[in-house]
Amino acid sequence: MPDLPRTVRGMHDILPPASATWQWLEAEFRALMAHYGYAEIRTPLIERTELFQRSIGEVTDIVEKEMYTFQDRNGDSLSLRPEQTASCVRAGIEHGLLHNRTQRLWYVGPMFRHERPQKGRYRQFHQFGIETFGMAGPDIDLELILLGERFWRRLGLDAMVTLEINSLGTPESRARYRERLVAHFSAWREQLDADELRRLEENPLRLLDSKNPALAEAIATAPELTEALDAESREHFEWICEGLRRVGVDFRVNPRLVRGLDYYTRTVFEWVTDRLGAQGTVCAGGRYDGLVEQLGGRPTSAAGFALGIERLLALLEAEDLVPAPSAPHACLLPVGDAATLEGLRLAESLRDALPWLELETLCGGGSMKSLFRRADRSGARFAIILGEDEIAQGTVTVKDLRGETGQQTVKPDELAGCLARQLDRPNTEAGV
Repeated sequence: MPDLPRTVRGMHDILPPASATWQWLEAEFRALMAHYGYAEIRTPLIERTELFQRSIGEVTDIVEKEMYTFQDRNGDSLSLRPEQTASCVRAGIEHGLLHNRTQRLWYVGPMFRHERPQKGRYRQFHQFGIETFGMAGPDIDLELILLGERFWRRLGLDAMVTLEINSLGTPESRARYRERLVAHFSAWREQLDADELRRLEENPLRLLDSKNPALAEAIATAPELTEALDAESREHFEWICEGLRRVGVDFRVNPRLVRGLDYYTRTVFEWVTDRLGAQGTVCAGGRYDGLVEQLGGRPTSAAGFALGIERLLALLEAEDLVPAPSAPHACLLPVGDAATLEGLRLAESLRDALPWLELETLCGGGSMKSLFRRADRSGARFAIILGEDEIAQGTVTVKDLRGETGQQTVKPDELAGCLARQLDRPNTEAGV
């Protein structure tokens, strides 16, 4: 017996009824974006590898270990996108979206990282994200946080997540902090593994993210970045903190919050939860004012965030906040060969008359009993029965499967009005 095809490890199918939950969550995010005046951007799944090397930084786990990178037939090095911020910046530069203009953009889609699969973390994972350009003040940072906070309230998760914020300052203030950090961790060299020794030389801020238990004391006693902030960055950060207090958003300043990507400057923030075990970060972002120039564009202020959809769905499921899948309003049951074609015609006429109607035609034939079983299993409220007797009499039988209004016989041209009244929805004048 041949081996059956299987998904690639760390990648997964999204099947009904779970796909309906994804659609619901995407609709919630899309509605929120319209509420705040953000426009959708869609970028390719594949980019030139150099884009991520220049933006994320070559001394990161993502670039060094996790990217899906390959050579195409022309010998170009290409990568599946591990994140979408760099793609948005590339698109903005390439298409002139950032020149003397502000942009509020959002996206949704798959990202790819070759890491060890575990609950809430996959090799193909999906993100919602926001990228804003051309706004230098702290007001856009605050708007991003308030937008995220509204999303949690909209989903009923506001009590399950905690906002943590910090400031990384400017590249200059971070360089001063880097010197102090290197001096501090150099005293702990014997506890550093090979990767950590390399980070000490190339990207010491990443040591603050280390999960090495031997470094716990070193991390706890490390100097705080806020001590090295320049005056303008400190004022920027304090304005945001005061804004959060005035609006009534709870937050915690976390001086160890540095984010894993090289391009962040000034504000960084995360929403974390203790409901998902080790995978506690649900949403993360901040400001990255130097990235556009770093990728060849003009100096442009920028800020954004991304949140993992799989992790968010896991949190919603853990808190029993996922809505039940919606059922069709009605199922049409064509019973017998003579009713099959007429049933499909009737269904199309109903969809013309009632554009909002969710109607499932039970194709494939079967006995009346099996068709009723399928209709009941669908969760539909009404069964529309079209059999030999109905065709002979020029009628249609409408049965309430949930037992509220019983069963009635109507003419085909009365069917749309009958359904509209019983479902308390609008009826058009189109005939059936």
